[in-house]
Amino acid sequence: MESKLVIYNTLTRQKERFEPLHAPNVGMYVCGPTVYGDPHLGHARPAITFDLVFRYLKHLGYKVRYVRNITDVGHLEHDADEGEDKIAKKARLEQLEPMEIAQYYTNRYHQAMEALNVLPPSIEPHATGHIIEQQQLVQQIIDNGFAYESNGSIYFDIEAYNKKYHYGILSGRTLENIKDESRELAGVGEKHNQADFALWKKAQPEHIMRWSSPWSDGFPGWHCECTAMGRKYLGETFDIHGGGMDLIFPHHECEIAQATAAMGHSAVKYWMHNNMLTINGQKMGKSYNNFITLEQFFTGNHPLLEKAYSAMTIRFFVLSAHYRGTVDFSNEALQAAEKGLEKLMNAISDLERIQPSDKCDAETERIVKGLRQKCYDAMNDDFATPQVISHLFEACTVVNKLVDHKATICADCLKELSETMRLFAFDILGLREEKGNSNAEREEAFGKVVDMVLDLRAKAKADKDWATSDKIRDELAAAGFEVKDTKDGVTWRLNK
Repeated sequence: MESKLVIYNTLTRQKERFEPLHAPNVGMYVCGPTVYGDPHLGHARPAITFDLVFRYLKHLGYKVRYVRNITDVGHLEHDADEGEDKIAKKARLEQLEPMEIAQYYTNRYHQAMEALNVLPPSIEPHATGHIIEQQQLVQQIIDNGFAYESNGSIYFDIEAYNKKYHYGILSGRTLENIKDESRELAGVGEKHNQADFALWKKAQPEHIMRWSSPWSDGFPGWHCECTAMGRKYLGETFDIHGGGMDLIFPHHECEIAQATAAMGHSAVKYWMHNNMLTINGQKMGKSYNNFITLEQFFTGNHPLLEKAYSAMTIRFFVLSAHYRGTVDFSNEALQAAEKGLEKLMNAISDLERIQPSDKCDAETERIVKGLRQKCYDAMNDDFATPQVISHLFEACTVVNKLVDHKATICADCLKELSETMRLFAFDILGLREEKGNSNAEREEAFGKVVDMVLDLRAKAKADKDWATSDKIRDELAAAGFEVKDTKDGVTWRLNK
């Protein structure tokens, strides 16, 4: 199939036409969460970003295998060589098995993703379930001369690798840059070079999570899992690898080096990275102690929050910015997203009560007939969701005019408008009506209001206040309601 989709490739630093290696099959790997705490807003952005990519690729007709891993063992978020495994630490403090900690927070993550309407991936592998594959990867790298053993640990030899390949092609760094930055860490220790990274770490006696290996009882380095699991489920070459921009270095840079050292070639064609969510210009994350969990957003239970925000408000907030742009948290921005989402949902709901005319007015016809292509053009330009939302808002203006009888629309155009708005709002952007917004719920609330007004009319009649009784009936009639007094009581219906 011919693709019109253009995406920004972090590796080449330019937009490229999306041409899958084995169309219509597409392989996509995205780095998932490290499960030692409640999911926060920083977790929401990559999940929503790549859910959008997943949805749109499937909509275009591709058969997508989407792999998103769970990191549940022996790793730190930035450096697997220093410090303590956070899952094991939490397990010790709470006197639980590490897998209890991992499973609890994996469940919490899944609950949050369901609330955000993030589709489950095709495969969700866990690092602990793929220790053998990681050991095989490490052995290949050793056999090819790009790793060495030191006191039972295995380290990637960056200098040896850099002589044949180039370490730093994704982040744009040189080996000298990396060496200079690495000097901040105290002592070379077991490594030949401080910039070398762990492929396998020998476990200390107090380390809970450990596996036997040809080198020592230990655990894999942080970077190994994605390379090993990506290859297992997507093959030696696949289309898209995604994650947050903070993973470009060192994680994804190390992944490229590992794959090339093991197989002699890079595994990934397109690298995609979403930008950060920030608070006062600083990245939101557990390591910065400035994060707000998604549950806190949903309940409003956090000092920085003025109120609770729904899951769809969070999703709309994320999609209102381009995935490669920075998004800074503020209550004002979230409240603007809340109003924008309400505007869109109301317009889609209002479409059902619009009666078509024999023909469209020229302006309505122009907007409706151009809407679908405009939305496709925006999505095909590196998933430009702010432009899609802008086009949908233009359609909302049309809907409001139609409701107010300030414009006319024919049946075919009304059908096209409804289908296009629903396609892009629900199927592609992944929004959905929340409690209180569905048509059934609105109609139920609507009926209760009418019944309450009729109760007031009945009271007026009982008090022989005929003027008030007649006024209520006449006002309801003017609003389109037909009220009938029968021997069995009062009935009403809305004349459409």
